[in-house]
Amino acid sequence: MTIKLVLLKSGEDIIADVGEMSLGEEENARLIGYYLNKPCVVKMVKPTLLTEDGHNKKSGFEVSLFPWIPLTQEKTIPVPTDWVITIVEPTEQLKQMYIEDVVNYESNQNNTLNE
Repeated sequence: MTIKLVLLKSGEDIIADVGEMSLGEEENARLIGYYLNKPCVVKMVKPTLLTEDGHNKKSGFEVSLFPWIPLTQEKTIPVPTDWVITIVEPTEQLKQMYIEDVVNYESNQNNTLNE
């Protein structure tokens, strides 16, 4: 599994298991895009907490994952290279969150359905 954080032209941060989409033979293959398996949009928000005296207090960031293109049944979505700005390694915390909340969750759901 190659979990990466992908920044798209649209400004979306997507975390997914990323594979390469190539055209041609191995030696002469040309990269034309990427396959994003179980892609999720990463959203960061700065939560506002209400203190005892009624004042708002800002505290760190909250990170949430949302399915990318949630109305499709497809688990793997192709994206052309010209839509990708960069691909980087996610932080270990984000990677673990994705594995636990997305990858393992779907595996557990499938096991429950099979029983």
